[in-house]
Amino acid sequence: MMQNSEAEIKKNVKKNYSKVVEKDSSSGCCSSSCCGSSANEEAKAKKLAEKMDYSQKDLESAFAEANYGLGCGNPGAIANLKAGETVLDLGCGAGFDVFLVAHKVGNKGKVIGVDMTEAMIKKAKANAEKNEVNNVEFILGEIEDLPLADNSVDVIISNCVINLSLAKQKVFAEAKRVLKSGGRLAISDILKAEEFPAEIKANLDNYRGCVTGSIERDKLLSILEGVNCEANEAFNNSKYRG
Repeated sequence: MMQNSEAEIKKNVKKNYSKVVEKDSSSGCCSSSCCGSSANEEAKAKKLAEKMDYSQKDLESAFAEANYGLGCGNPGAIANLKAGETVLDLGCGAGFDVFLVAHKVGNKGKVIGVDMTEAMIKKAKANAEKNEVNNVEFILGEIEDLPLADNSVDVIISNCVINLSLAKQKVFAEAKRVLKSGGRLAISDILKAEEFPAEIKANLDNYRGCVTGSIERDKLLSILEGVNCEANEAFNNSKYRG
């Protein structure tokens, strides 16, 4: 059975996440095929965020229009953020995590969101302008080729995005490049327990749904080791079933 090319998969992911914005739909990562919810209503997106360990304080300060319920965790909660730090969000979407983290780093800090989907970046910028958030920046770009300078950020976060890339070695190499010495990665994502059957991998929807792009824990650790990044926190073993 012929496998889909990287270009086909990326095109499908972009198309899907553009539709999320255009239709105000949460049909992307962590939808019913990933994290058990295809909700597009504000209340359901908020309920999903609660399941992902976002605090009540987080949700009270969050912008509902930035929350499409597309995550699978709360990377900002595990990033040990400090006031004044510069943070990069890989695959920022409409800016949900960016805006939450912006509160934590304060006016002397900065949060940069990078996303390859033009509609998401446009929405994120509109959210920032509407809510008068001045310590954020949103950039159209790919996480495999970050449009940032070397040694320019203190912390990198990402929420259910890296699994969508077929070039994870490049993603983490780029992360290492832009991180300052002693910088930190705080990633919430999907790991697979075993290999998927060929028919599952052949379905493009399973890539954009955060399923078949996932890798095993040992493979992730190997990639991190290959780019000289150390995994020093325990993995959360929460399980999702499609």
